Amino acid sequence: MNKDNTSKTPFVWEGANIYFLLTDRFYNGNPSNDINFNRTQTSGKLRGFEGGDIIGIIKKIDEGYFDQLGINVIWLTPIVEQIHDGVDEGTGLSYGYHGYWARDWTALDPNFGSKEDLANLVKKAHEKGIRIMLDGVINHTGPVTPEDPVWPKDWVRTGIVCDYKSFENTTMCTLVDNLPDIRTESNQDVALPPFLIEKWKNEGRYDKETTSLDEFFKRTKYPRSPKYYIIKWLTDYILEFGIDGYRADTVKHTEENVWADFKKECEYAFETWKKNHPSEILDQNPFYTIAEVYGYGISGGQDYDFGDRKVNYFDNGFNSMINFEFKLDAQNDYEAIFSKYSHKLQNELNGYSVLNYISSHDDPDPFDGNRNRTFESGTKLLLSPGISQVYYGDESGRSLVIEGTEGDATLRSFMNWDDIESDQETKRILWHWQKLGQFRRNHPAVGAGIHTMITEKPYIFSRIFNKNNFSDQVIIGLDLGIGIKELPVDYIFENGTKLKDAFSNKETEVQNGKAIIDSQYGLVLLERI
Repeated sequence: MNKDNTSKTPFVWEGANIYFLLTDRFYNGNPSNDINFNRTQTSGKLRGFEGGDIIGIIKKIDEGYFDQLGINVIWLTPIVEQIHDGVDEGTGLSYGYHGYWARDWTALDPNFGSKEDLANLVKKAHEKGIRIMLDGVINHTGPVTPEDPVWPKDWVRTGIVCDYKSFENTTMCTLVDNLPDIRTESNQDVALPPFLIEKWKNEGRYDKETTSLDEFFKRTKYPRSPKYYIIKWLTDYILEFGIDGYRADTVKHTEENVWADFKKECEYAFETWKKNHPSEILDQNPFYTIAEVYGYGISGGQDYDFGDRKVNYFDNGFNSMINFEFKLDAQNDYEAIFSKYSHKLQNELNGYSVLNYISSHDDPDPFDGNRNRTFESGTKLLLSPGISQVYYGDESGRSLVIEGTEGDATLRSFMNWDDIESDQETKRILWHWQKLGQFRRNHPAVGAGIHTMITEKPYIFSRIFNKNNFSDQVIIGLDLGIGIKELPVDYIFENGTKLKDAFSNKETEVQNGKAIIDSQYGLVLLERI
């Protein structure tokens, strides 16, 4: 599409193409921050810091890597300061390279970068029309180590491990041994942990942090209970940097009202940031939240079932939920997936969305674990209704089977940049994901539109999206064979309409209700010129 058309295309969250990366495993932009807090012990394989950082993500934004992939949102794992020491959970020593072991929510971990780096990341991403989504943890602190004290008893519970058999045994418990659970159900006032007070004083920011907390509690009238401290600390990143969304971690392990309050404060922070930065506003999209409710699937509609009660997280602060069912649905044929998702999203999930993925950082059973079906994965994921999540390396066939690793470490190897540089098959895979990703980004109809099958054999379908005076229509054909292809398009495009196949870049004009494309590919992505 030419620039004029693209600039008029609104960004629609429900059809977004999100790139999800582990900050530490993507690209090492600044080797001088690779070791901090004396984290020098030998860890289990892929369980220590590997050097990736925020500057590395910025370098890839500058190079146009995300543009070429059609990405319009980058979601990065948590970047707050992690526990300083490591723990062995039975898989060898692990450090908090993944970001889910917070020690201080108000600071960035120097392994990931500085607040200046984060400001730069948001600025550079926004200049290219890419949103930044952070990952928020309210459910737990990091593990306890000789270096990392346990938070006070009125902040956390330790000892009772969840058995997931009921709502209470999923929320009022620790996920695993030595992962202190924040007392998110509590409305009791609690004081700041002594170690945090001491830390902030040493860093010369105690007064600034406590004044800011006082202002927050005065404005909101919330009790000074653990969840509200953390909500305040997480929403400060919106207030200060203008991030566009949050993916919330371990959502089902806290009471749902935590997230309703979180969303309210996210929206307040986002509106305040926009007031303070009128020239930096991308558009009028509100702040966006995605829930990780482990095990939720699109077939559940708006509810997640704990066994003894159902919870609607869409009613409690979330625009979208991660869809753990997609990898199973992806075993089906295209029409079975596309019609099911379109129907669900246009009806009982209307106004909301789901996030589809084929692999992730903690799903031990991905759709294509051996990377034998990378082209099919890209076609199914990127053309499905809903939001697509490209997990770093999906687009380059990065191996998910790493010898010598235990547990989820096998899913988290360093990004395979060398393959992208030198391996012809990897380049072919990447090209396929780029073509589909750009088409998805340029056409909200792909992810957010209504799906209609035109012909079953060959398989041709349309997507139509209409919202606020903006209208977008595309026609897509799959498995059409090499050479000349005739696509019936009169359902949408009238005779004389000039069309382009965005996959082969071939142009055509509609005649007798048909578009004729002669290309070496079996895939056709038709758009108006």
